[in-house]
Amino acid sequence: MKLTLGKSTKELSANTTLVVFVPSVGDSKKDKKKKSSLPSVSELDGELNALLKEAMTEKSFLGGEKETCFFRSCHVGGVKNLLAIGLGDKSKVTHETLRSAAATAHGVLGAARIPKAHFHLASALGGQKDGAGAVQALCEGLLLADYSMDELKGKKESKDDAPKFVESVLVPAARANAASMKKAIETAEILSECVNASRRLGDLPGNFMTPEILATEATNLAKGTKIKVTVWDKARIKKEKMGGLYGVSTGSGHDPRFIIMEYKGGAKTKKPVIFVGKGLTFDSGGISIKPSLQMDDMRYDMCGGANVIGAILAIAKLGLKVNVTALIPSTENMPGPLATKPGDVLTFRNGKTVEVLNTDAEGRLILADALCYATEQKPAAIFDAATLTGAIVVALGNTHTAYFTRDKKLGAQIEAAADDSGELVWPMPITDYHVGDMKGTLADLANISSYRGAGSSTAAAFLEQFVGEGISWAHFDVAGTAWAVGNRLPYCPKKGASGAMVRTFVELAKKF
Repeated sequence: MKLTLGKSTKELSANTTLVVFVPSVGDSKKDKKKKSSLPSVSELDGELNALLKEAMTEKSFLGGEKETCFFRSCHVGGVKNLLAIGLGDKSKVTHETLRSAAATAHGVLGAARIPKAHFHLASALGGQKDGAGAVQALCEGLLLADYSMDELKGKKESKDDAPKFVESVLVPAARANAASMKKAIETAEILSECVNASRRLGDLPGNFMTPEILATEATNLAKGTKIKVTVWDKARIKKEKMGGLYGVSTGSGHDPRFIIMEYKGGAKTKKPVIFVGKGLTFDSGGISIKPSLQMDDMRYDMCGGANVIGAILAIAKLGLKVNVTALIPSTENMPGPLATKPGDVLTFRNGKTVEVLNTDAEGRLILADALCYATEQKPAAIFDAATLTGAIVVALGNTHTAYFTRDKKLGAQIEAAADDSGELVWPMPITDYHVGDMKGTLADLANISSYRGAGSSTAAAFLEQFVGEGISWAHFDVAGTAWAVGNRLPYCPKKGASGAMVRTFVELAKKF
């Protein structure tokens, strides 16, 4: 998708496809003191406004959120096509509304095979206090919606294929600040590029995404940035006493990797913010094997790791003045002849021992060693992301990412960062009761709870045992939001990886 900043509505030609954003029609029945109103789009030709008002009078288009009305070949007001995108209640329009509205427009234009369209910014920014932020959100909607995973499909050789939607021209308001808009576009391009890179890593199937390949991809993505990448192989992982990561890997024919990505954008004395991401490139469940139905989705079990990679890439490319480290423990979980067996006891980097009562609860095992390593770096804060539990999908579905922390100040920072990014998060409990449920019989801990409920909270309580005392830490369970959220968010693929929390992690980094 190519994004350019136009000059004004005067540059529109007879061949132009114009996209305008329209708030919903006022409802006089709800408030008798207010008259039903038909909104006009400022700086828009009178004939085009008349066309919109006619559609709204006839109630074929009412401006509801994500509602669309496409006037194809209307040849009105000096343009060929007009696409109206509803914003809903004008008083409730947020940056996320604009992000979704732009993605909705992308879907209509793509289906109609319109190669280029002009987006009328004045209609999108009406009532928005942060104009640059609104432009950024709109651009993100377009660029994120433009992602597709088709590199493994056979190439079409037909020269008669219909054109695709590939270019957007943003038409600014008359008094717009061009410099701030260009900066907003650049920021959107960086964030979207990094989110889409994360999505690609998540979407690649297990035979195209092993721990070794993930390490290579992370190294290649970091080229040209100020990120230093270090990769530990199986021998180094064993030497470093990462018994959890090593133990999970023994059932696979592919060796594990521990990926360390370091970005130093702040002062040398400044403590790093550390992001830890689960990098299970494929999870069969091990000896406690999963049901075969939809097991192919377990390619997405490394989305926590993929999205942490995307976050540090964005942080580096945006040049944030903060020190950030990303840690990705990566392996497969397979039922090979040397696989960890139910009942086996593993020893972790910090000396704690764990009974592996269910080999399908492996994500917490590899994260534990990474959290120990993160603790040793004496960070300002640790954030981990993992597709950790099915229980969180039952609790929150695919709308909210759960976060767990006992640090109220950190929780407030997470809420603020999520508000800024437009991603939805929800706080979940973690208590000493949950810690007690994870006590082992033959070892310090067990990897599954002695109580059948609160599976997500007990998993978080397990992870907490590997974070050093006094260190601010939060765990994000992205099992419900890492993929297949397109039914909620039009800028995400219907089935594929979403890139969840990349934007929020960037906002969190800004707060340090």
